Amino acid sequence: MSVINTNIQAIAAARNLNASQEALGRSLTRLSSGSKIVNPSDDAAGLAVSEKLDAQNRRVKAATTNVQNAISYVQTADGFMSGMTKILSRMSELAILAKDVTKNTTDIALYQEEFNALQDQLRATIGGTTSEIGGTADIDTPLGAFNGITLFGANATGLTVTIGQAVGQDMTIPESNLRDGSMLDIIDQNSSGAYALSVTDTDAIGKITSAIQDVATERASLGASQSRLELAAKTLQVEYENLGAAISRIRDVDVAEESTQYAKYSILVQSGTAMLAQANQTPKSVLSLLQQG
Repeated sequence: MSVINTNIQAIAAARNLNASQEALGRSLTRLSSGSKIVNPSDDAAGLAVSEKLDAQNRRVKAATTNVQNAISYVQTADGFMSGMTKILSRMSELAILAKDVTKNTTDIALYQEEFNALQDQLRATIGGTTSEIGGTADIDTPLGAFNGITLFGANATGLTVTIGQAVGQDMTIPESNLRDGSMLDIIDQNSSGAYALSVTDTDAIGKITSAIQDVATERASLGASQSRLELAAKTLQVEYENLGAAISRIRDVDVAEESTQYAKYSILVQSGTAMLAQANQTPKSVLSLLQQG
């Protein structure tokens, strides 16, 4: 049927051209943004899943930071205790030297002076109140601290570290209390500030040896915690990588595939434009009928 007012072919060509232009625009946006989901309507379910995975991935990243900081905490504590072991070893050496019968009182006094200096260092590192370690004043800011957290005080609950992204994924680093037991025998002072243990005491070597054992035991406990933390850190890194890959499969555009689609829609737009122009010429055939009349 030859008509003028309604050009069905042109309408159909225009509709197809609009659809091709929209598809071309989406393809262009995907390529320029690198994202497969430009609008929620592109993949509503995929968008919802990717948002949840992204939140989980952020929690994993935060947990990784927590674990790495906890490892630094443990390493710092172990570093201090390594120094304590060297101090205690030197103190045991001094206690033996002080028993040399060929040494005079001046020599013994020099040994005692170094012995006291080493006790001062241990006391300053461990810290504590006068009720805990005696003396004339509290040591509120000991050298043995990490970001304001005292390393060697009493803490019955230990230090709880979040090692996963879900609720309840925690571990506890046990306390390393060196303000009691054998170490207290080394750093304890009376109310006048004098140390209870001197280099010439008959039981000095035994007490120092026990303190060395206490420090070694605490270091072993921290070593076990560090081993678990390092394993947790590796696990979190793998989880972070896998979650990132899952999110990528949902969100990220496949450039090779989308480039093919872009070329397809680009050709369709060009051919659609040409066909719309051709369809717009169809009513002109009616003119030939009018001219013949």
